Amino acid sequence: MTDTSTTTQETVREHGVSLTEAAAQKVRNLLDQENRDDLRLRVAVQPGGCSGLIYQLYFDERFLDGDKAEDFDGVEVIVDDMSVPYLDGAVIDFKDTISEQGFTIDNPNAAGSCACGDSFH
Repeated sequence: MTDTSTTTQETVREHGVSLTEAAAQKVRNLLDQENRDDLRLRVAVQPGGCSGLIYQLYFDERFLDGDKAEDFDGVEVIVDDMSVPYLDGAVIDFKDTISEQGFTIDNPNAAGSCACGDSFH
């Protein structure tokens, strides 16, 4: 006899963007350096660049109508509702190696990007 009273809990996500531990740690360090605890990490997609769309990644103290929020170990990541479909499944990481330094966005929705890596379509 199967026990059907057991249910699985699913986490309802506001947006599909993920933040790695390395990226979350870097964001926390940057906020600590600025002595700010009122800022969120905003991720957005805007028209522009040579491939059609560009990523925007910046600190924001505002929470606008339609914004979707997720907390990643104390780092709140905000995505506006227009950007959510373009960023669903995207992973933000931080690299600090001899050949790379900075935030990276691995986006499964990007069909292609420009040579400089700043824009996508």
